[in-house]
Amino acid sequence: MSKRVDGQAAYVLHLHPYSETSLVVDVFSRDHGRVPLLARGARRPRSAMRGMLMSFQPLELGWFGGGEVKTLAKAEWLGGMPLLGGRCLLLGYYLNELLLKMLPREDAHANLFDAYAAALQALAAGSDDAPELRRFEKTLLRELGYGLTLETDVETGQPVVADRQYAFLIERGPVATRVGAGDTASGAENPALSGKTLLDMVADDYSDPRTRLESRRLMRQLISHHLGGKSLQSRRVFIELQEL
Repeated sequence: MSKRVDGQAAYVLHLHPYSETSLVVDVFSRDHGRVPLLARGARRPRSAMRGMLMSFQPLELGWFGGGEVKTLAKAEWLGGMPLLGGRCLLLGYYLNELLLKMLPREDAHANLFDAYAAALQALAAGSDDAPELRRFEKTLLRELGYGLTLETDVETGQPVVADRQYAFLIERGPVATRVGAGDTASGAENPALSGKTLLDMVADDYSDPRTRLESRRLMRQLISHHLGGKSLQSRRVFIELQEL
């Protein structure tokens, strides 16, 4: 059944040509989730939508249609967001790629939308990116049904202790390792990290360099696992640029 949606807060995730004059726009909307929209005539030089459909900028969209790809009816730029550049631009593409590859179409997640908007605002303002990325990644996994257990040893039920070492079992949570066991004790599939890192992640405190390193390694492995073998182009590009 065809329906019309108006006044929907959204962000552009990806654009790709549909014909000589049109685009298909993948958007992330607050109340309708990820939706593909056909922007008719948007590639024409004089199209009013041509300069409006920018990534990382808050938009108000309207669309109609009942098929898999809806038709974009209007787009209005809401303003208030500086353009991302340099490292922050690459990190923004990383967030977009996570949503494109992990979020099902038309699956609304208002909390995730708010977390995405907050992350973009923080990156645009020049905030430390580690807390913003880890917070968004945790929200994404939780919204998709993969919420993390961080405060409790999943084998004993005891609270995590800051000065102990833990192996993180994918799809389960942390398990205390034997005293004297090194980082390799957990194996490649079960990241090893300190109890302090786990507790810092709960508190969104990434001021400790060890916490930053271990939390990044943990989230990378968890996301790779839930991507099911899909690679992230943005991550590869970022790593290559760091090696230049």
